[in-house]
Amino acid sequence: MDKNGGWRRGKAAFLNQLWQCTWKDAAITFGVLFIATAAAFVYYRISASNINVVMFYTLALLFISRLTSGYLPGIAAAMVSVVCVNYLFTYPYLQLNFTLDGYPVTFICMLVVSVITSASASHMKQQSRILAEREKMLAEAEKEKMRANLLRAVSHDLRTPLTGIIGASSSYLENEEKLDTDEKRALVSHIGEDANWLLNMVENLLTVTRIRNDSASVNKSLEPVEEVMSEAVFRLKKRIPDANIRVLLPEEFVMIPMDATLIEQVLVNLMENAVFHAGSTEPIECRAEIGRDTVTFFVTDQGVGIDEDKLETIFDGTGQTENSSADGHKGMGIGLSICKTIIVAHGGTISARNLERGAQFGFTLPRGEANED
Repeated sequence: MDKNGGWRRGKAAFLNQLWQCTWKDAAITFGVLFIATAAAFVYYRISASNINVVMFYTLALLFISRLTSGYLPGIAAAMVSVVCVNYLFTYPYLQLNFTLDGYPVTFICMLVVSVITSASASHMKQQSRILAEREKMLAEAEKEKMRANLLRAVSHDLRTPLTGIIGASSSYLENEEKLDTDEKRALVSHIGEDANWLLNMVENLLTVTRIRNDSASVNKSLEPVEEVMSEAVFRLKKRIPDANIRVLLPEEFVMIPMDATLIEQVLVNLMENAVFHAGSTEPIECRAEIGRDTVTFFVTDQGVGIDEDKLETIFDGTGQTENSSADGHKGMGIGLSICKTIIVAHGGTISARNLERGAQFGFTLPRGEANED
């Protein structure tokens, strides 16, 4: 029963491949055979010999089998090729003579070559389709993983500042008469910091949503590197006036294709993480290195560094640091996950590593032509 069923499935697959032919395949078959016939005729007129004429049609069969779908174009081309050789290039000319010595062997050989080549080409195309589908499935799985990591990061990073806001506001309302002016200002200041943290997080979420809804593509235009760095530091200073940032601008004036707002957000996220998680009062360094094909941005601190076991997953939306406190400034997960999303959408790479003192985050952008959509 299984053998009969397998034979029937194999037969059905063969017939499907045999008749899988379109008008495009027919046009390709006719065109290649026409070119092969013209080339064979020119060769025959020059050499006055038909010994190698068959090779032109054999080569045509290889091209037809490779460029068409199914077996039918190759088999039809093999039959037409044998007829052309017999009719045009074999004495008596312009007559069909199926009794010539060697004619059946030529026909069978060309037919076998056509079927084998067609089968090989069809198999390769099928394998290519399978690989493409597998890559698509892996990409979808990676998206689901990133979405899950982002959701975990959001649930963690939203809960902490909200808890701080609720706690500070409750303390203010319950103890308003007992608190002096400085204590009230401190509570309101904590509420403001946590609210700004939430605002920054919402901006990040809107950014990553826009990129993913746009099929992970961004609108890029040529932007000056030093201007983007300066604007990022300006934005950070508005949010954290006491941030100690040292900017090293490149000596060379370079413009690279990017979405300036998004790249500024990446720099702000990296510098903000360094301010809150480095655990150091030393300046945070922001610089850019100009390469021949790329530009690499670095944000370096001189703090406590990053746990080695978290370096590989720090951009997955789950990265936390040991020195994360219980206040509004929490883990790096969501910010770094969005940084990675933005850089990948720009065709670049992002990484993190520990130095002898502190940590360094860097991302590389290609110096290509702007491709505004």
